[in-house]
Amino acid sequence: MTEIANESKLHPAVQEFVLRWGYLGGQGGVNRSVAQIQALLILSETARNAEEFAGKLGMARSNVSNSVKELLAWKLIRRVPVLGERRDYYEAETDMWQMANKVAQGRKEREIDPMLAAIDAAKAQADQQPLHPTVARRLEDMHGFIHTVEGWCRQMLGVPPHQIMRLLRLGDKGVGLLKYIGGKGGKKKD
Repeated sequence: MTEIANESKLHPAVQEFVLRWGYLGGQGGVNRSVAQIQALLILSETARNAEEFAGKLGMARSNVSNSVKELLAWKLIRRVPVLGERRDYYEAETDMWQMANKVAQGRKEREIDPMLAAIDAAKAQADQQPLHPTVARRLEDMHGFIHTVEGWCRQMLGVPPHQIMRLLRLGDKGVGLLKYIGGKGGKKKD
C-alpha cells in the first residue's frame, strides 16, 4: 500500500485531487509524479519541501528530485525561502490562467516551434530540388497550417485572461458565428 492511500497523510479531497491530476497529467503526456507534486502544491496552504513530497506521495526521493526540476523548468512551481531552513521549499503557481499560459508557452516552445523549423527546412530543400507536384502541395499545405497554428498560439499567449474568458463564454454563439462566416449560415467567403 502506498503512503498516498493512507488517509491520515492527506485530506481525502486533497488525495482525490492529487490522484486525478496525476492521472490527467499522464493522459496529457506529463509524468504522473510531476503532476501529483504540482497538485499537492496547488492545494497546500504552505510551501513544502522534497522530503514532504516523498512522504506524502509515497515517491522515491530521486523521482521527486527529477519531478521538481521539471516543474521548475515549466515555471509551474518556484523556490521560496523559509526562515531557519536550509532545505529548498516550493510553492505552486495557483492562478489557473498563469498556469495555462505557462503550459501553452512551454508546449509552443517544445512542440510547435521545432515543428515549424522542420517544415521550414523541408520547404527550403524543396525550393532547391523540386518535388513531385503532389508531395510539393502536401508540404505547402503543412507549411501553411503550421505557420497558422504558430501565429494563433503567439497571438493567444498575448491575450489578457479576461478577454479569453469573454471568448469562452460565447460558447454556442461563437460556434454559430464561425459557421455563419464559414458559409454555413450565409454567403461563403474565401
